[in-house]
Amino acid sequence: QVQLVESGGGSVQAGGSLRLSCGTTLDIVNSYNMGWFRQAPGKEREGVAGIDIVGGRTNGTYYANAVKGRFTISQANAKNTVYVSLEMNNLKPEDTAMYYCAADLRRGWNFLSPHDYKYWGQGTQVTVSS
Repeated sequence: QVQLVESGGGSVQAGGSLRLSCGTTLDIVNSYNMGWFRQAPGKEREGVAGIDIVGGRTNGTYYANAVKGRFTISQANAKNTVYVSLEMNNLKPEDTAMYYCAADLRRGWNFLSPHDYKYWGQGTQVTVSS
C-alpha cells in the first residue's frame, strides 16, 4: 500500500521561507512521477513542482511559472524509500494554500497535472501573511 505523508507546513510572513517534506513507502528501485500541488479555498488544485525519478535518482524537475526561481523540489532516499522535499523561499500571500504531495508510476510527462496522479498525501497547510 502506497503511503505519502507531508510535513513542514506553517505560518510565515511574506518574504519568509518554509520547507515541506514528503515521506513515502515508494521503493527506490522503481521510477516515478512525483509532484507538489496546492489548493486554495474556492480554487482548483494546481501543480507547483514536479520531479522525474528514475531508479532512485532525479532525472528532471519542473515548475509552475508562478513559483520558478522561488521554489525548489528535490529528492532523496531514506531507508530504501523515496523522500521528496519542497524548499519555498520569498513566499507571497498568494502562496497560501493546502499543499499536497503526489506520486504515480513514471510516465515521463505531465508532471504538473493533478489528474495524472494516483497516490496523494493528506496535505499540509501553508499560510503566508502580508
